[in-house]
Amino acid sequence: MQTKTRMNIHMRVSSDLKKQIYIWMKKTNAVRILDQHNISYELIEYEVDESDLSATAVAKKLGQDVEQVFKTLVLRGDKSGIFVVVIPGNSEVDLKKAAKASGNKNAEMIAMKELLPLTGYIRGGCTAIGMKKAYPNFIDESCLLFDFIYISAGVRGMQIKIAPEDLISLTHMTVNDFTCSIL
Repeated sequence: MQTKTRMNIHMRVSSDLKKQIYIWMKKTNAVRILDQHNISYELIEYEVDESDLSATAVAKKLGQDVEQVFKTLVLRGDKSGIFVVVIPGNSEVDLKKAAKASGNKNAEMIAMKELLPLTGYIRGGCTAIGMKKAYPNFIDESCLLFDFIYISAGVRGMQIKIAPEDLISLTHMTVNDFTCSIL
């Protein structure tokens, strides 16, 4: 009868290397794209509350102003089809402004069930970086008021802190006013 032995292998790994391994394991497609383009960013994790995926809740968890935490919305235009608008977390998209800027007469938000098949991302984890297909991208002009903004890293629970100019350049975004006042 043959006996089986179990061998435990222990490696001494520095804490810096452990951090690098952990970060590497957590990288999303969006983060990998930023790395490929040598764009400076900071990856920030936060605890997800599935009952509140709002940008306001994310801003609170990050300890940041909601005006600096941007949300990614996917819209459908009557002429151009799918396009992406990134706006401050405390704002609502003005569909007329979005339609006009994207060369459409009308625009509407896509249905939630379409988000994953169209973009590869889920609600609360959608970002303009690394979507399944390259859609036209737009961002609200208020992003330029800040040295950096926060956007989703492509999964719930992770945000990217990035200079808006770098995001605009990478994703070929058009900058315009896309928000309406919330009363």
